[in-house]
Amino acid sequence: MMAELLNMDVVNVPNYDGFQASATALRMAARITGRSIVLVPVNICVDKLSKVKEYLEPDIAIERIPFDPKSGLLDLAVLKTLLSEQIAAVYFENPTYLGLLETQADKISALAHNAGALSVVSVDPLSLGVIRPPVEYGADIVCGDIQTLGVHMQYGGGNGGFIASNDEPKTVMEFPSRLFGVAPTIVEGEYGFGDVAYERTSFALREEGKEWVGTAAALWGITAGVYLALMGPQGMVEIGESIMQRCRYAMKKIAAIPNLKVTFNNTPHFNEFVVNFDKGGKTAVEVNQALLDRDIFGGKDLSDEFPALGQSILFCVSEIHSQDDIDRLVAFLKEVVK
Repeated sequence: MMAELLNMDVVNVPNYDGFQASATALRMAARITGRSIVLVPVNICVDKLSKVKEYLEPDIAIERIPFDPKSGLLDLAVLKTLLSEQIAAVYFENPTYLGLLETQADKISALAHNAGALSVVSVDPLSLGVIRPPVEYGADIVCGDIQTLGVHMQYGGGNGGFIASNDEPKTVMEFPSRLFGVAPTIVEGEYGFGDVAYERTSFALREEGKEWVGTAAALWGITAGVYLALMGPQGMVEIGESIMQRCRYAMKKIAAIPNLKVTFNNTPHFNEFVVNFDKGGKTAVEVNQALLDRDIFGGKDLSDEFPALGQSILFCVSEIHSQDDIDRLVAFLKEVVK
């Protein structure tokens, strides 16, 4: 079902989370290309960047791609200057950490390929009912988190990551995690399942494996599978449309509040967006505390991660939020900044 959603042939058994999936996808790209530098956007979660950096050390270096301060999209002019024969992969996210849909995705992948690098894209699978799967804009390896596919939040758990590619032997042989294939048996009309290229994995090679993998997150693959089966193709379309509509409605209502600014307002979003409070003289901490006092759990304070964005909060709207919920948030924001 994930392969159908991603329009790709191969999807791994879930690894620990989306952070590790991104790091592993970049290690795969480095092994495939024989290169040792990857390009990663500036607009990435600092926690994810920390995990990726730690996972790639000491043999793979990271260079950062800035984003345009007006649109929030990657700066293609700078990307061109960063690309060289040493670059293994250009990594970007769609939607981005700041909630934007990267509308330049085709150009980013093309630039990567022109330099002999791979295009590695992290995607929210919940968005794929409404936006193109990354393979259609040139992604060689796609990764992400399956937490949005029906996995409920809990203390330190509820995570699983995925990695996907097309059925190209050079790429498939660099997957460190287990892959299962289906093949005909000696009985006509009967099929069996089994490990594909088991010798790739640390299960077979132990410390000589490409990476160590375990099965701690595999059960969440069942949860995601049940969710996808219940939703079906039309359900994924409907939930994606519903989320985008709610997000745009919230952005429009908040943008109309005096002294507030919805940053990157003219760029398409999926379910998250940035609101700046500089004009009203409020800090992100003050706003979130005021919302909490009104029984609303606010957004992510971005002031430390992205000081260039000023006193800003990343808000999220999902399918569980009603119009009344959004209107209540808007009403309280008016009170906070007046």
